Amino acid sequence: MFLGVKHSLTERCWLGPSAIVERQALNLNQQNNLPLPLCHVMARLGVSVEEVENFLNPTLRATMSDPKSLKDCTLAAKLIIEAAESKKAIAIFADYDVDGGASAALIFDFLAHFLVKPTLYVPDRIDEGYGPNPEAMRALATDHDLIICVDCGTVSHDALASATDADVIVLDHHLGAETLPPAKAVVNPNRQDETGELAHLCAAGVVFLVLIEAARLMREKGKIPPNLLDSLDLVALATIADVAPLVGINRAFVRQGLKVMGQRKRIGLNALSDVAQLDTAPSAYHLGYVLGPRINSGGRIGEADLGARLLSSVDPHEAAAIADKLDQLNSERRAVEANVRLAAFEQAEARGLDQPLIWASDDGWHPGVVGIVASRLKEKTNRPAVVIGFEGDIGKGSGRSVSGIDLGAAIQRLARDGDIEKGGGHKMAAGLSLSRIQLEPAMEKLNTLLKSQGAGSLGPADLRIDGILMPGGATLELIEHLGRAGPYGANASAPRFAFPDCTIAFAKPVGESHLKLTISDGFENKLDAICFGAFDSPLGAALNEAKGTKMHIVGRLEVNTWGGRSRPQLRIEDANPA
Repeated sequence: MFLGVKHSLTERCWLGPSAIVERQALNLNQQNNLPLPLCHVMARLGVSVEEVENFLNPTLRATMSDPKSLKDCTLAAKLIIEAAESKKAIAIFADYDVDGGASAALIFDFLAHFLVKPTLYVPDRIDEGYGPNPEAMRALATDHDLIICVDCGTVSHDALASATDADVIVLDHHLGAETLPPAKAVVNPNRQDETGELAHLCAAGVVFLVLIEAARLMREKGKIPPNLLDSLDLVALATIADVAPLVGINRAFVRQGLKVMGQRKRIGLNALSDVAQLDTAPSAYHLGYVLGPRINSGGRIGEADLGARLLSSVDPHEAAAIADKLDQLNSERRAVEANVRLAAFEQAEARGLDQPLIWASDDGWHPGVVGIVASRLKEKTNRPAVVIGFEGDIGKGSGRSVSGIDLGAAIQRLARDGDIEKGGGHKMAAGLSLSRIQLEPAMEKLNTLLKSQGAGSLGPADLRIDGILMPGGATLELIEHLGRAGPYGANASAPRFAFPDCTIAFAKPVGESHLKLTISDGFENKLDAICFGAFDSPLGAALNEAKGTKMHIVGRLEVNTWGGRSRPQLRIEDANPA
């Protein structure tokens, strides 16, 4: 327990740094003369003294593996160059999420160098479902010489076999089966015969490595390739939105991609940022919670290809129109999601939240929001969650997992054993379709499979804290230092600090459920704070009524810019009476 808190106001146990992390943090501090809070974060992330410089300044050169280490990478690159130089008809079959859209836009960027504009095909989530289908592939093969499947295709054997009149390339990252689909090249770090060293890449990361290899092949022939570094904004966006682990090359992708995005070179992202009223330099948070959900909304409840079209647009008027449409769809998506979320939570609670698997299903739940609701269930219970919506006898579902539990492999096992109609994905997210009669037996078997991985032993989501700070120590300079250990996301959570024995000097409800505060150390040092959704739990009322009393407060530091001034701010996540 940290600060003696076993049951906080949000009913969580606070856990501080382990003794090993504390020792490593002190060692990093002494050897590198860096702020101790930053050293606590690096120690928690497993950074050694020798790795500090490369970790704080990640570069593509230092972290990127040789693209040729991926099977079929060179072959795929050759096929793309040959088709582009020969002005062959090229089609891109992309998934309907951010990763698929960004992957498609990467190839659009590359082919524009050859004055080639490919055909974009994104399947409808409801009518066609995930991945290539035989009818679409046959139609594309009739009019195209090369079909590039991005963020899908690895397990689409029958669909790819239908494309008899065209060459097919698969650039994907989802778990592969024991046999590969009938394609000219399948580039996927999660193929069964891969080493797994690059298994953390999203599809856009895979596409980028293939294009890096294509650029190398062009230079070998004395030709000038396009500047791929300008496309890193797409790779960063997809990496964050697809919740890819921020380790190795993924950290460099996001760090460098955010710099590119800050230059506002991509028309589509500029239009979406303006619609979302994003008036600061983009951060990983903005990619995951501001831009990503809007891009995804087209594939969830609107036109499936809107996201890819936005990201590849070179027309400001077209981009502005698509951005407006995506913003509108995102608002509609939130309303649909809210209804499903309430019903799913009630059902899951009635079934019990102590099982290895948390699941819910019902008629009419929109396939476009079940994944988001599954994510909310996962966050609430710290267990893998699956949510399924039925239309007639067929249910389409989506699942989200927690660290250490491979949900994709378990669902792929169900599909292989015939327990469900279709299913697959990766460790942290997966999709499935099944009949109504398969539902209960499949969920029971999935529960057993996940229990064997340790899901049943998971406790509540304890609050892990990096260390102690006081209001006077929460400076803009410290926040800048902490930013150097980012970007933060999957497998690299943002720093969280405890502010002990603080007085609530000011508290005022704002909006529908938020609370704005000022905390003080009892002397002259004060810190602005905000608690979003405070009144959705006992936390809001307790903080609002605690004016003048002392509390232990936990949260994440951020910069609040208003009226041209920047000030430190604490985003409160939890608290407990001191």
